[in-house]
Amino acid sequence: MSSVSHPRLVNGKWDATGFFTQPTIENCLEYVFCHLGIVFACLLFMQEKLLKPHGGYQKLKSYQNAVIVYDATVKFSELYISKFSRTCDQMVQAARSGKQNIVEGSMASATSKKTELKLIGVARASLEELLADYTDFLRQNCIRQWQKEDKIAQEVRALVYRANKSYMTYRPYIEDLGPETAANTMICLIHQTNYLLNQQLRQLAEQFLRDGGFTERLFKLRQRTR
Repeated sequence: MSSVSHPRLVNGKWDATGFFTQPTIENCLEYVFCHLGIVFACLLFMQEKLLKPHGGYQKLKSYQNAVIVYDATVKFSELYISKFSRTCDQMVQAARSGKQNIVEGSMASATSKKTELKLIGVARASLEELLADYTDFLRQNCIRQWQKEDKIAQEVRALVYRANKSYMTYRPYIEDLGPETAANTMICLIHQTNYLLNQQLRQLAEQFLRDGGFTERLFKLRQRTR
């Protein structure tokens, strides 16, 4: 009877060039256990969910609001602030930072909840800076800041509940009704966005305390595979 070639285990690795003609039970068991170990490690990895779901920032209400804040700030600065003023660029950059840090935080969440928390916190701080710029604009130009009970303030705040809202939802208030309405509209919108970010930060902190971060999950996985 002709012999059958089988791969040989050499120094813990299967040698593709070395073959033996008489397989033993020990060789076969080594081969089986080697592959079972790989399968077991993969199953543990999947079960542990080492990389948590991440991304999907487009669905976040905070991000959707931050995009509107950015687009509206770009237009506001074009209409009501001198392009030669440093404030113009600073406001646009603060609005962009609010938006972009939500994106970066969402993508970083796969491997670091701590980084996600930090970046969402930066987004929140950037929008707070922008909020101060709008209140400064009103004060320095002797323009009245709306009160919560003002009818137009309530009207603007209600816009946040519209489906599929975008900058176009707020455009008439930014472009057509003058600087008072534009600046106060932005203040309302930023307050609402900051509220959403506060909620997001609290949820992230609770999740981090409950589940730990990537390092903790990696340590648990290593402990199980030893």
